[in-house]
Amino acid sequence: MLKPLFTILFFLLLVQGVFSQANLLQSGPMVGYSEMKEVLLWVQTKSSAKVKFAYWEKGNATKKTFTDEVTTKAEEAFTARLIANQLEPGKRYEYELYINNQKVTRPYPLEFQTQVLWQYRTEPPNFKFATGSCLYINDTPYDRPGKPYGSNYEILTRIYEQKPDFMLWLGDNIYLREVDWGTKSGILYRNTHTRSTPELQPLLGSVHHYAIWDDHDYGPNDSDKSYPLKDLSLEAFKLFWGNPNYGVANSLGKGITGTFVWADVQFFLLDDRYFRTANNNFAGNRCILCDEQVEWLINALAHSQASFKVIAVGGQFLSSSKSKENFINFPEERQKILDAIAKNKISGVIFLTGDRHFTELSKTPTNPPIYDLTVSPLTSGTFNPEKEQNELRVPNTLVTEHNFALIEVTGKRKERVMTIKIINKDGKELWKQEIHEKDLQYPKN
Repeated sequence: MLKPLFTILFFLLLVQGVFSQANLLQSGPMVGYSEMKEVLLWVQTKSSAKVKFAYWEKGNATKKTFTDEVTTKAEEAFTARLIANQLEPGKRYEYELYINNQKVTRPYPLEFQTQVLWQYRTEPPNFKFATGSCLYINDTPYDRPGKPYGSNYEILTRIYEQKPDFMLWLGDNIYLREVDWGTKSGILYRNTHTRSTPELQPLLGSVHHYAIWDDHDYGPNDSDKSYPLKDLSLEAFKLFWGNPNYGVANSLGKGITGTFVWADVQFFLLDDRYFRTANNNFAGNRCILCDEQVEWLINALAHSQASFKVIAVGGQFLSSSKSKENFINFPEERQKILDAIAKNKISGVIFLTGDRHFTELSKTPTNPPIYDLTVSPLTSGTFNPEKEQNELRVPNTLVTEHNFALIEVTGKRKERVMTIKIINKDGKELWKQEIHEKDLQYPKN
């Protein structure tokens, strides 16, 4: 009689232990950058705990490999960034999370992929990614009185259902409130609150994520280099996101500037806050990216052999409207970048921008043209720029409801096609545009 009772007691204790570890999970897990031989995995716990991941090639769960194990810390918001590095190119993997040596299951797939080694072997692989900006998650005690500013969180489910290879977040990925931006604890709290959104979790678990920031991730509205806690915001950004590199544009490694390649497309992740001149400061040299970052960008573009060179930055770059924080309000820097692209005959340039709470596609009249796809908002308030005059807007591309972009890159080498689809919260396609690589090439002499 004692043996069955002991077995039942042991089973109950085991189940209790498993559930107690699951209760320690705050948010995630999330899949960060993907390379050919390694992938970043991220998780956040509610208190200090030992965490690690097991992973295996999809369909072969008998052969598991474990990451290192780390202990999450309060000063790092109990986040952990772990590297899966026993990988091979072009494979899909499944993974699982362990907290205090107990497996924590999730009610949705946990998967990641490594990039394909295609160079000198095959045509570049086709892929698709989602992008958008302005994710506002309501937090009643700290929000402004009145109608909630955030809504339609189901758009995160619509993104997940599209099964993109990765998501590129275009800034205002959180909204720091007045109670947040004066302290490290406030900044970490806001990142934690947004990252814990239930609708976000499946998207985090099997789609790779990259991000830039804008003012609401960085500090107060329209903030610039004078923001005194900018290094704490930078620290938090690195804790909560999984980009492969940061601060590549200056010798001190400051700011979030970085780059990554997916298949034959290179992405340039720019920082429009850390070095920025105040909008109302007209006493000296005015800049958004500023000298070191601009020089890095021009050099990196000139070096790139990518079919499309995608430049992600918070504010609208091409728009001719002098509204808000568009680059046109800093004309010298904007023109310097455009002149350098032309002088160096850099083909395939496309800007991805956010910030504005509406979506539109802008296009220069040059040969070849440059595009700027502004995608906003995901869940924050919308805005109709009916009084703005953007002379470069492509007709019928203005959207003033919650939306995201799904972008596919397909075709043979030298004949790649980028297909942009704008999709609303209900999964309805609002418009579609194709951009052909050959149409973005400089004419041969």
